[in-house]
Amino acid sequence: MKAETPHLTRMKKWYGGALVSSLFMLLLLRYGFMKNPVEESYLMNPFSSNGTNPLEWVRFTAPPALQNPGNASQVISIDAIAFSLFALRNLSKGEQQSLLTWNLLKNLINHSHALPNGVEAIKEAGSAWNSLMDSIEEEKLGYGNDNSSRKAKEKQCPHFLNKMNATEPESHYKVRVPCGLTQGSSITIIGIPNGLLGDFRIDLTGEALPGEPDPPIILHYNVRLHGDKITEDPVIVQNTWTIAHDWGEEVRCPPPTPEENEKVDELEQCNKLVGKDDNRTIRVHSHGLRLPLMGLQGVKPRRYFPFKQGSLFVATLRVGPEGVQMTVDGKHVTSFAYRETLEPWLVSEVRISGDVKLISVLASGLPTSEDSDHTIDIEALKSVPLSIQRPVDLFIGVFSTANNFKRRMAVRRTWMQYPEVRSGTVVVRFFVGLHKNHIVNDELWNEARTYGDIQLMPFVDYYSLITWKTLAICIFGTEVVSAKFVMKTDDDAFVRLDEVMASLSRINVTHGLLYGLINSDSQPHRSTDSKWFISPEEWSEEKYPPWAHGPGYVVSHDIAKAVYKRFNEVRLKMFKLEDVAMGIWIADMQKDGLEVHYEKEERIFNEGCKDGYVIAHYQGPREVMCLWQKLQETKRARCCGDP
Repeated sequence: MKAETPHLTRMKKWYGGALVSSLFMLLLLRYGFMKNPVEESYLMNPFSSNGTNPLEWVRFTAPPALQNPGNASQVISIDAIAFSLFALRNLSKGEQQSLLTWNLLKNLINHSHALPNGVEAIKEAGSAWNSLMDSIEEEKLGYGNDNSSRKAKEKQCPHFLNKMNATEPESHYKVRVPCGLTQGSSITIIGIPNGLLGDFRIDLTGEALPGEPDPPIILHYNVRLHGDKITEDPVIVQNTWTIAHDWGEEVRCPPPTPEENEKVDELEQCNKLVGKDDNRTIRVHSHGLRLPLMGLQGVKPRRYFPFKQGSLFVATLRVGPEGVQMTVDGKHVTSFAYRETLEPWLVSEVRISGDVKLISVLASGLPTSEDSDHTIDIEALKSVPLSIQRPVDLFIGVFSTANNFKRRMAVRRTWMQYPEVRSGTVVVRFFVGLHKNHIVNDELWNEARTYGDIQLMPFVDYYSLITWKTLAICIFGTEVVSAKFVMKTDDDAFVRLDEVMASLSRINVTHGLLYGLINSDSQPHRSTDSKWFISPEEWSEEKYPPWAHGPGYVVSHDIAKAVYKRFNEVRLKMFKLEDVAMGIWIADMQKDGLEVHYEKEERIFNEGCKDGYVIAHYQGPREVMCLWQKLQETKRARCCGDP
């Protein structure tokens, strides 16, 4: 290749500098001259007379790591992201209700390096937000003439997908999953290993980012009937792949050593039967006896393996709270824990390849939004409008992810129907990050407009960033509404609101309160295999300060207010375990002189349900509906499954 001349090199540098300067001037002009197309109070605190100037939202300081004069293009990109996320938009008052904490979180850009994947989550949110706003503008422009586009969008998230007789002679078969997976989703594959080796692969892939040729692999399930370089015996290898980190650490079944067989969702990573001698019996015709297979001389013991060349299998991948489980012919075989940033809601496609005759694929339990046009009780499900005249005793922020449509509907139909919520003395809102899939964001936006109980977050929803939601809940509970108490819970938790209120009344503490299932003697998980792994750099001490488990805890107004104040003063430690983070924040306040009251509630159950509960965790939509029905019928806190 011919070397570039010095003149050409200088020209390229000049054009690059001119382009950067032009972009910078364009942003300055847009910041300075953009007019607000809607009312001046856009996204201000509706209950505050000291609302900030919305034009100041985009005036921020880039993180120190980005203030590098030699990296001007990166500074411009951060400016552009901030502009796209916090610029004024042509939104109605009703649409603005889902963004009441949005501009108050703008300082997250300055803290984006504090948590894993923070920078990526904000950058991806900028793209997702622009796409959503473009979609809204298109809808508004065409809505008066034809609403067919709106109707067409309503069913873009189907409940199930199936492909029968999928026996086309293809080496790669793909099933598009338009709105990701959620807990309870499953993918059932019926096929026959064939070909020379009978090896085949099942990949759950996400969306490829712009400029990346290959999508991330959330789960790589590789069946090797004749072994590999490590073993000659049949083996299942599970793994993940991203363009940034390449392949992760393999999880093999059977594992090389028994101690590597950990548990996911209380199920072993590899069923202990896999790779063991098969003790089934066979009939020996000469004597009419049934003898153990191992007992025959000259017969090599057969080892159990769930897949066999030439034999039909029915395999189901099921999404659990902590990972993906695989059953084959009705028997649990493997488990695989989710890895950071590779979560089930990201799955956009199922890919099947290799030596397998595919008969059918069925994806069921997929996240789908409810058709509001056919919801009979829709008015009873809409949130009560906020009012400055109505005092708020308790604000409840509910963690939820964008495609958890069914969980949110179950909560609306059950414990959000308590009289305290319907009267407005208790306010409930779902805190939801953006999705990388524009279809899911469209559905989420329509849901937010319909029910008025969703607060959108200016970042893409990764598990490592849930602490940002805790911060947002504290902001809403003190800056948007001035609640006496602020509570955090999850969309798979059933909350007995009457008992929570009764407990707060009994405790009769309004300052320095942390109420919940308090853990006063816990240590950081130092194993890198743990979902809750914490490195010494993240937390150097041997123990955590007292903290309350995440399914439900309450803090008094002064603590929530101090959290927001410390955030603005850059004195808030961003710790990726949100419930522990709250404990750390409160301990720091205690060092500064706050008198803290830790009130332990034993009736909050962190894992599942027990009779007499105040909060039951890990409850799917059906269980939540069942618990509510039992509560209405018996007036007692009885778990589902009990007589």
